[in-house]
Amino acid sequence: MPGVHVIEDRRIPLVPNIGIIEGSNSVLVVDCGMGPVNGATTLAAAKQIAQDRPLILTITHFHPEHGYGAQVFKGKAHIIYNAAQRDELMARGPGYLEMFRTFGSGVAATLEGVELVGPDETYDGQLHRIDLGGRIVELHTWGLAHTAGDQIVWLPEEKVLFTGDLAEERIFPIFPWFPPDDAILDAAGWQRVLDNMLKLRPTVVVPGHGSVGGPEILSAVSAYMDEVSNAVLQAAQQGTPTEKLVEHLAPGIRAAHADWDAPEWIDYAIRYYADTLLNSTAT
Repeated sequence: MPGVHVIEDRRIPLVPNIGIIEGSNSVLVVDCGMGPVNGATTLAAAKQIAQDRPLILTITHFHPEHGYGAQVFKGKAHIIYNAAQRDELMARGPGYLEMFRTFGSGVAATLEGVELVGPDETYDGQLHRIDLGGRIVELHTWGLAHTAGDQIVWLPEEKVLFTGDLAEERIFPIFPWFPPDDAILDAAGWQRVLDNMLKLRPTVVVPGHGSVGGPEILSAVSAYMDEVSNAVLQAAQQGTPTEKLVEHLAPGIRAAHADWDAPEWIDYAIRYYADTLLNSTAT
């Protein structure tokens, strides 16, 4: 689509899809990659497209692969986050930085020299509009879902939607469920957000990871959550411990989605539903 560019992730782990959206007055960058080297690569691509137009950067959520290259944009772009994302980055960002550094020497090297930078502007509420000049972009946030500050980027005229990790294409949804250290996740809220995105009636969906497609990407994520939650409830009626549930359910879920990547996230989804649904049922 003219003026809407996607630097695709090529299904490489810990690489997000990145958007560059042109207006006549300014150019918006959606996510910037992990670490200063990847951030600099994104900045160079954006500057080549923007030429003399000012840059704006926004991040879909605080996780490292999406925004921990933002430091190279500081002073070269106007950075906008929602207030919840800013707060989450400041509170939880350092811990995520250290956690990601344990993912291997390659990831640790990518994160070398990372500095967490705050935005130049924040917004409160569910909607913030940006006029790029002849093109309106909307930033929507609906509360706790995949993270506390998830944000989508919506082009209402073009019907193009950037979802961040609220939706991924043929990749098992990332359930960052690591209690007691990290348990800030609401799958029911996540599904409500997916419904809200579907109500926008997008034509093009750019997921956080995976191939660009249409609204079927959103529906597939929601259906998967129904599948896992229902399986957990049914199996748990027999009083099966959580780890036995994982052992029992994960192979069948994997087989049902044989062409999906990142199956390691199945176990976390099962544990999430076991911890939350079963506890709420017990009370």
